[in-house]
Amino acid sequence: MSLFVTLAADILVAVLLAVTIVSSLRLSRRISQLKGDEAALRQTIGDLMVATGTAERAIAGLRAAIDDGDRTLTTRIEAASARSAELAAQVAAGETVVARIGAIVAQMRATPVRAEPPAPRPVPEPEAPVAPRAEPVSPNGERLGAAAAAALAMSERALARVRARAA
Repeated sequence: MSLFVTLAADILVAVLLAVTIVSSLRLSRRISQLKGDEAALRQTIGDLMVATGTAERAIAGLRAAIDDGDRTLTTRIEAASARSAELAAQVAAGETVVARIGAIVAQMRATPVRAEPPAPRPVPEPEAPVAPRAEPVSPNGERLGAAAAAALAMSERALARVRARAA
């Protein structure tokens, strides 16, 4: 029986040895796969670090661009505000001038025109009939009409002074 037991023990050891070899080969393949995955993971981590560095530089560049745009926009807004204030002052001054001209025109219409001594005049040649002027239709027509009337009154007064000096 001893031979049978020895032979059975040897066969059992051989089978166990074969199973161990097969398990070792499977484990070796898995370890090789894990090493390959580890290399790929290291490569991925390296790529991720490079991408992170690039993104940080891009963010810094964007922040600088935003700061520059903010400064430029602030400067332009301040300049626009200054121009707006200047325009408002000029509009107010223009309205004051128009009001003064309107007052002058109203005063000239209220004041009777002085009679001038008749000067000897040559017989005038017949002139073509003058068409009446059309009143302006724009919203500023009243202001323009007042300004035109003021200019006409001023020119008539200047003409009267010249005629008075010539006589």
